[in-house]
Amino acid sequence: MLNKYARAFFTRVLTPFAAFLIRRGVSPDTVTLIGTAGVVAGALVFYPMGEFFWGTVVITLFVFSDLVDGNMARQLGRSSRWGAFLDSTLDRVADGAIFGGFILWYAGGGDDLVLCAVSIFCLASGQVVSYTKARGESIGLPVAVNGLVERAERLVISLVAAGLAGLHAFGVPGIQYLLPVALWIVAVGSLVTLIQRVVTVRRESAEAEEAAGAQDDAAPRDNAAAKDNEGKQQNASHGSEAAT
Repeated sequence: MLNKYARAFFTRVLTPFAAFLIRRGVSPDTVTLIGTAGVVAGALVFYPMGEFFWGTVVITLFVFSDLVDGNMARQLGRSSRWGAFLDSTLDRVADGAIFGGFILWYAGGGDDLVLCAVSIFCLASGQVVSYTKARGESIGLPVAVNGLVERAERLVISLVAAGLAGLHAFGVPGIQYLLPVALWIVAVGSLVTLIQRVVTVRRESAEAEEAAGAQDDAAPRDNAAAKDNEGKQQNASHGSEAAT
């Protein structure tokens, strides 16, 4: 849902900024690298200290580079396999840094091993959810399912909750519990999404193998029919010669 609607909205908003960067000679790959570096720095510097508000502000400023670099590539007409590969790879790095920051906080100053484990599960499941789709597509399957919680949902839920939880430092009572709730939601949603994608790949794989088997069975029949027709034609030819 977020990929469909929010991405389209922010793409329109960020198009003038992308055009400005192009005029300044900035490449899409540079934006991708700087954006990832900013997200990693914001997550691994602020989150382990419990500075969730300012960490989220920094991350949010840089996370939009994921939309800007693609916008720039389209304006330049330079969409390429390398750009798609670099963008997807660094997305995994950024996601790992965000949940890694939560892990470091709960393993240290946050002093909550349960939430530390939940954060680890969020990190690992998010990577595996992305891998299942990429791996399924690499073996020729459409993987025609997105699932309950994709990357956009994981980021929005986690970052909004972290930013609001950070308001506890400014005297807002009880709001710090939003982040634990969000992490549990992301963990459960990621597990559901993983199951959805695995089930889809299994079904599509079975259908593809069944279709391939049907083609293999049809091939001998087609060959036999072709030989039979060829034989009939030869017999007809010999008959006409004899009649002549």
